[in-house]
Amino acid sequence: MKSKFFRLLAMLLTIGVVASACGSDSEDAAPATTAAPATTAQVEVVADGSLLDAVKARGTLNCGVSGSAVAFSETQADGSVTGIDADFCRAVAAAVIGDAGAVNFVALTASERFTAVQTGDVDVLMRNTTWTQSRDSSVGMDFGPTTYYDGQQLMARVSDGFSASSQVADIDGSVVCTNVGTTTEKNIAEAALLAGAEITLLGFETSDEVYETFIAGGCDITTTDGSALVGRKVKQQPADEEWVIFPSTPISKEPLGPTYGQNDSAWADAVNWTVYAMIIMDEYGITSANVDAKCAEAEAEVARLCGGDGELQTGMGLSADAFHQVIRQVGSYGEVYNRNLNPVGLYREGSANAGWLDGGLIYAPPAR
Repeated sequence: MKSKFFRLLAMLLTIGVVASACGSDSEDAAPATTAAPATTAQVEVVADGSLLDAVKARGTLNCGVSGSAVAFSETQADGSVTGIDADFCRAVAAAVIGDAGAVNFVALTASERFTAVQTGDVDVLMRNTTWTQSRDSSVGMDFGPTTYYDGQQLMARVSDGFSASSQVADIDGSVVCTNVGTTTEKNIAEAALLAGAEITLLGFETSDEVYETFIAGGCDITTTDGSALVGRKVKQQPADEEWVIFPSTPISKEPLGPTYGQNDSAWADAVNWTVYAMIIMDEYGITSANVDAKCAEAEAEVARLCGGDGELQTGMGLSADAFHQVIRQVGSYGEVYNRNLNPVGLYREGSANAGWLDGGLIYAPPAR
């Protein structure tokens, strides 16, 4: 692990990096969390070993989230955090600590999140963050399995002449609201250029400002990841208006998943295999409701994931029943997905987020 000097150096370097955020990053919020984000002076520094050891010793997972991403991570009035990203935080806590409730959720804006990882303020980001080449190299992040395959789309009012069959060329002359400093902004500018559409871009620091402006009529169109648009449409569409999302084929690829600091294999393995175990258990039809019974009679791959003969978890620095606890306390991939995303109209069937056996992209390496 990096020494304190290198962690602080990384922080200073990261401050100068523009957060080349994608559409998924447009769900930004002012910090709102169950506990105040740590300051640099409070950062826990581990001179040797893996972050895995530090999190186990601390007994709490510091997990970076958006806090205002509908169905992904939303901070509620009582301080609790709901959503699929929040549940993946809980899953990692269940695997590493044995307690899905041992999570300190830290709400971060797009510009704050990578610095928070570099300084150690958070152990992992579950913050609708897209895996890109620059982030995987110069920004200094590593990425876990994709937990949601997304893509950037646009949203407008039907009363303004837009429909589900509208294309980027149809936004010629429109005012478009989005978040500043993100590739959402870059993607729509490039797409409009290629389509021959002249647009006026209005940039805002937070997503709430974007949608407030859109609702007030300050812009004709808003754009970000399709999943975020769906969530906002469900939550904020006025009763006397109809909003439409288009084009049907997104203008970008946005693979979202866990993000953490580079070059810590033990920590990466713990995070990654938590997600993989949730995917594999889902393939076997195992859920929080039946995991105890299934584990009691399990053989082969499921038996290993449950902590039985041939288990590999202890060799990773986890308890033998780590993934059994993940499913028992949080759920399998499909269970977590359906619980959080189905209510806003996002379904796995027929999408990239279906399992590989059902024609989708959700796939895990074998547990052997």
